[in-house]
Amino acid sequence: MRDLFDDDHQAFRESFAAFIAKEMTPNYLQWEADGIAPRELYAAAGQFGFLGIAVPEEFGGGGANDFRFNMVLAEELAAAGIGGAGLGLTLHNDITTPYFIEYCNPEQAARWLPGIASGELITAIAMTEPGTGSDLASIASTAVRDGDEYVLNGSKTFITNGINSDLVIVVAKTDPSQRHSGMSLLVVERGMPGFERGRNLDKIGMHSQDTAELFFRDVRVPAANLLGEEGKAFTYLTANLAQERLSIAISGVASARAALDWTVAYVKERTAFGQAIAAFQNTKFTLAEVATSVEVAQAFVDQCVVKLNAGRLSAAEAAQAKYWCTELQQKAIDACLQLFGGYGYMLEYPIARAYADARVTSIYGGTTEVMKTIIAKSLGV
Repeated sequence: MRDLFDDDHQAFRESFAAFIAKEMTPNYLQWEADGIAPRELYAAAGQFGFLGIAVPEEFGGGGANDFRFNMVLAEELAAAGIGGAGLGLTLHNDITTPYFIEYCNPEQAARWLPGIASGELITAIAMTEPGTGSDLASIASTAVRDGDEYVLNGSKTFITNGINSDLVIVVAKTDPSQRHSGMSLLVVERGMPGFERGRNLDKIGMHSQDTAELFFRDVRVPAANLLGEEGKAFTYLTANLAQERLSIAISGVASARAALDWTVAYVKERTAFGQAIAAFQNTKFTLAEVATSVEVAQAFVDQCVVKLNAGRLSAAEAAQAKYWCTELQQKAIDACLQLFGGYGYMLEYPIARAYADARVTSIYGGTTEVMKTIIAKSLGV
């Protein structure tokens, strides 16, 4: 038994599971077909307190600086087989909102945090560019100061919430002569002249998650939308990466657990050669391996959450969690899908959608190869 959660977390879990059953599960396959979840989903989640968990109460948030609540959301989304649409919610809570909480000045906090907590303002972060991936310091987008404004030019790609977003944290070079120290964060708002969205990208999985290209052509961003200090973007991004990567790890192990649960139920019902599939030794051994791997990974992730809450989670530990759990997610779901036979290849089964959704998790948030490099560096090699 996990002893990570208390009664408040359990009540929160039950409430969110009910929310998923009512608001998400009946509509999810339609969202998958549409390639996007409706904006109303965020407003509904905000109304019931499932967004802005860490946003201070004075701005309409939960005021709970406790990542275990975020963990509960990710676990329940995975258990329900909600992939793409769930990613939009977890990105809003786990990855983008912390920047607003930490780096908004009082005026910005009053302007943005209430809408972020209520779901009226959907958030995104734009780092990746067509010519750059993990090499963030090589971005080409520029923001040139002109009086009380920055003139922003450039393009971004693979941006989660790219279509739905109202507030986009854009990483741009305010001093192109510098690498890491020349980058700043600007909040670009929906409707700013020159800010255009490309098509909703057609992906292997995560179909109900809108992922888009963004274009900035002489966008005049008020200097009042500079998030934090000029030239400090790399420091800010690095500081938040541990939480981002842990968030992905949490979803990874939760998805592997969900696949295990679906498969155990299936093999008990499905028969072959006159007996339940569960009776075959191969089935037993496969499920035993997956179950053990999930429990071992879960113990480490739970430990990481405790450290994150205490402010002690290192970059290397977050990298270990992200690397291990996303690779486990793919291997476990693949092994479980095999036990479904042909039905595992049918998208009406959640195991098939989970298989497609899993492939990207070892890429976004830093590839497995980047995670291994970070881990090796912590070893002094």
